[in-house]
Amino acid sequence: MSDEINKNVIDLFSGSKDKSHLVSDAQKKIRFYAGFNYVKRKKDDNGNPLRKDYLLKYASKCHYMVSVMREIDGETVLYTYDVPNDDLFKFMKSFDENTLDGVIVEIDKYFPDEIV
Repeated sequence: MSDEINKNVIDLFSGSKDKSHLVSDAQKKIRFYAGFNYVKRKKDDNGNPLRKDYLLKYASKCHYMVSVMREIDGETVLYTYDVPNDDLFKFMKSFDENTLDGVIVEIDKYFPDEIV
């Protein structure tokens, strides 16, 4: 039994620079691409395969409330925009193109009333 326990004990003072064995299983699922971390999922929380038709219908009903902080005449103000899911990328692009300015403080998603 003690041999089994010793296999699971980590020697922190071993001097080994390879600490990859210290990475948790959850952290192993995180990937990096195009400057961002992401996690890829093929199944929902119940273990069922994801359905394209279901996700597209769900997304079409979603709206986002985007709060943007701005400085106007020396005063800090907060603008809150109602952005439909179909326009979310267009909205974000407007910051890159300087059509809109400010700092995005928060993005809240409104869930559809009825999930089919």
